[in-house]
Order: sequence, then C-alpha cells, then structure tokens
Amino acid sequence: MSVSLMSRSCRSSSDAAGRTRLRAGVGLGTAAVVLLAGCGGGGGGDGGGGDEPEAGGAVSFEEAEQATIQIQAVGTFEEPGEGSFEAAGRGSGFIIDPSGLAVTNNHVVVGAGTLEVWLMGETHSAKILGSSECLDLAVIDLEGDGFPYMEWYEGEVTSAQEVWAVGFPLGDPEFTITAGIVSKTDTPGDMQWASLDHTIEHDARIRPGNSGGPLIAEDGRVVGVNYAGDDENDINLAIAEEEVLQVLDDLQAGTDVLSLGINGQAWVGEDGSSGIFVASVASGSSADKAGIAPGDLVTKMEGVTLATDGTMSDYCQVLRTHGSDDTLAVEVYRPSEDVFYVGQVNGEPLVAESVPTLPGGGEDGGSEPPAQPADFVTVTDDTGQVTVDVPSSWGQVDGASYEDENGNVILDVTASPDIQAFQETWDVSGVSISASSEALASWSVEGLLDTLAETAAGACTPAPEGRQPYSDGLYTGSFEAWGECGGVGTTYVVIAAQADDGSHLVWVRLQLVAGEEGVLETVVSTFQAAF
Repeated sequence: MSVSLMSRSCRSSSDAAGRTRLRAGVGLGTAAVVLLAGCGGGGGGDGGGGDEPEAGGAVSFEEAEQATIQIQAVGTFEEPGEGSFEAAGRGSGFIIDPSGLAVTNNHVVVGAGTLEVWLMGETHSAKILGSSECLDLAVIDLEGDGFPYMEWYEGEVTSAQEVWAVGFPLGDPEFTITAGIVSKTDTPGDMQWASLDHTIEHDARIRPGNSGGPLIAEDGRVVGVNYAGDDENDINLAIAEEEVLQVLDDLQAGTDVLSLGINGQAWVGEDGSSGIFVASVASGSSADKAGIAPGDLVTKMEGVTLATDGTMSDYCQVLRTHGSDDTLAVEVYRPSEDVFYVGQVNGEPLVAESVPTLPGGGEDGGSEPPAQPADFVTVTDDTGQVTVDVPSSWGQVDGASYEDENGNVILDVTASPDIQAFQETWDVSGVSISASSEALASWSVEGLLDTLAETAAGACTPAPEGRQPYSDGLYTGSFEAWGECGGVGTTYVVIAAQADDGSHLVWVRLQLVAGEEGVLETVVSTFQAAF
C-alpha cells in the first residue's frame, strides 16, 4: 500500500487481517508505516535562553520558551515488522497552568514506563492524567508549582495568518521556533494515528520531536497543538484549539476521551488485511484489562473491519458511537502466536477463537485450505436485519420470515443455486441463516444444535472432533461438522449461538458440495443479524 508519509515518529532506535471473523491467512509483512511528528531521539534537555517571566504568569511571544517543554518517554514498544524494543522517544508539549498541567500528544507519552520533562535546563518528573488516541491528545502533570504558562488564542483563526511552530524537533535540546502562515483554517484530520474533526493546516515546518508542541500566534497564545508534518508536500497540521478545549477539562480531571488506552496506528498489509497496530498499552486501561498487548493488530470492533482506508477513522467512529466505557466486541490478531483472539473491551477478556474447520482439514488434516470463489455478494432477509456474503453463483435467494412451533417469529435468509435441491438433497450447495429474539425464551443453543444435527444422522460422516465451542467476537455457542454426506462428498456444517449482547439467537445451516469448501470461510466470517 502506498501512503503519503506524515511525520509522527516517536522512537529513537539509538536509545535502547485480511479477515473478518475467521482466519484468512493474515500475514504481517511490510507495513505502510507512518512517521509521526512526535518524537526524535537525542540527548540534552538543557537548552535555555530568554528572560524568565514572573513565576506562575502567562508568557508572551518572546517568552514562549519558558512554557514549552521537552518530554522523554522511556518504555518497551512494538513496531510493525520490527518486533519489540526498549527505547526513549522525545516530543514537545506546553504548560497551560501554573500548577504544572501541560498538553502534548497521545503518541508522545501513552504506554511509556517513565516520563522525564525538561524545562529551561531543569528536569521534572511527570505523570499522565488523561489521554485520547483518537484526538492524539494527552494532559500530563509536572511535579512542582508556580510554572509560567501559555494562554489560549482569542478570536478567529484566519487564512494567511502568521503562526509559529514551537518545540524541540529531532530530539534537539535547543528550543526551536519556525514561522509560517495558516493555509487552511479548518480541515478534517483522519490519519494513521488519529481521527480529528478540526485541524489547522499551515506551513510552519514541523519535524519529528515537534509533536505536542504549540502552534502560537503573534501574541504568544496557542491556536493549536502540532501533531503531523509532511516535508515532501510541505503540509503541517495542528489540532485546532476548539477541538482541544472541548475535552481539556475531562483530560485534566483524569478522564480518558475516545480512548481504550492504546498507542497505535492504522496498518494495511500487502494482502489487504488491516487493523490498528498496537505499539504500546497503558497499564490498567480498558485495552490492558481486555488482554490487548503491544504487537497486536486489532482487526475488528463491534463487527466493523478497521483501518481499511489506512486511517483510525473507523476505530474512532465506533468509540464515538458507543462511548469508550461501553462493552465492545473486539477481534485481535497476535502475530507472535499466529492466533486470532476474540472478546470484549469492558466485558469478557480475549480468548483464542474457536470456529469451524472442515472435516479432515486443519493442522492435523494435512490438507491445504480450499480456495475461495472470486466473487461474493451480500444477501439479506426481507427485513434487512439478517445478512451474509455468498458466491454470486448462488442466484436463488429467499428472505421470508416464518413462525416456529412455539409461535416465535424467525428471520431467515436462504441462498443457493437451487433452493429446493439444497433443502431436499445433498447435491447442491447452499446456506440458511436464521435469527430470532423471541426464540431466546424457547430454545437453548445446545437444543438448537441437536435439532440441526438431525439432518446429518445416518447420512454423513461426523468430524472426529465432534461438537465444539464457537466464538467469533459477536456470537458464542457451538458448532458441528460432517463430511461425505449423501455419498457424494458434500460437507455439512451447523452453528448455533447467542449474540454476545444477549439480544438474539442465530443458527446457520451450510451445505457445500465437493470443490466449494472454500465458501465456509466467507460465510462464517460475514453472517450477522441486527436486533
């Protein structure tokens, strides 16, 4: 994948799933890695200059250095294709209150083991109060009191307005200020590491190490927080003041906003697999409690495949829709184990997924996974609530609902090249996806599976594993598989499960003639019902 490189790099090396809900051969190869405007390596932190303002007072333009900090974050981080390494990265920030409250970027500090801050040649310890990976913002608290601080800009930011990027680029301990003008006053900022509604585009050059530093006006007041730069196209971006102020009180109070506690970036593989690559995780955060670890690739949240466009947009939209404290179904690929995990954030922790495999296949079967058809289409029941992807050759579709013997309304979609033959013989492939909220009172998962299994009795060869647990991040239940059905080599797979949110039951009956076994992967990874 080709991506325009925006500067965001936070680690100094000198200091130290092409799937939905079922595995589809995800390989973490060469990543489209974006460099952040964030952190540069280097030593020092003892730069100085300028007259010190009155203790605890607001700084002027000439005194901007007195309230601009250099931050060093030390910890163990992961990078796509590079593995784990302990490193120190440096970024910038600025003090906004005499008590030592300072603003910086999420990617500068989150997941670090220690933080060290330099201000005018003096070293201070600091702690993270609140952060947001979606807004790429964090508030830290410096030890001490009576600090000079910056004020927020008053008035409207206009095109061609003069601005200055302030901070410590490239890890240099010497304070740097770079002039420019505003080119766009308000533009969205969907990036590999953030998803912002309001950013300022300007040409005051920012480089790695500038991240988290202020963009100031001629009166020394802050108009935005620098977070990304593209030297090739001369584009530099700052998080707009209005975006910051909307969440500043929460961050200062220690409340994370649009955040699960990860320091990560969108990733798209050469095979089309995608997700949010986790560089580090804040201890005690929602992500940490769920079992998400550095090096993981978060591939889906709430049934939404993440980062297909190479940005954090989908990930952050899920958080905006549900809230960071909601229980969220997640799917994670762990390259170090080559295992997919499913579970919940703020709910059931991650477990290795258990999903159907074909009889005689898998690691012990000695056979390669069957190829999938090239073309799939999405089919739905008549209400539009039940959906699944099937081969385009399965041209007959029936989406009619029905009632069971208990009077429960069952939503159903059935697809096959010949529905009647699918229902009456073993000679034609097809699938039936049924779902019901009413049936929760009448049926158990195991009872449903017993009923579905009756079709195979005496007509098929059961898989030696027998009945097995099923989980995919949206549903939990059981499945069974058979082969050689009807003496014609047909495979029969049934799944019965309950939605993890408890809203409904779903059951799947899938019949595949010899040569079409590859359809299993797509059907199991795409069936879903909305209640």
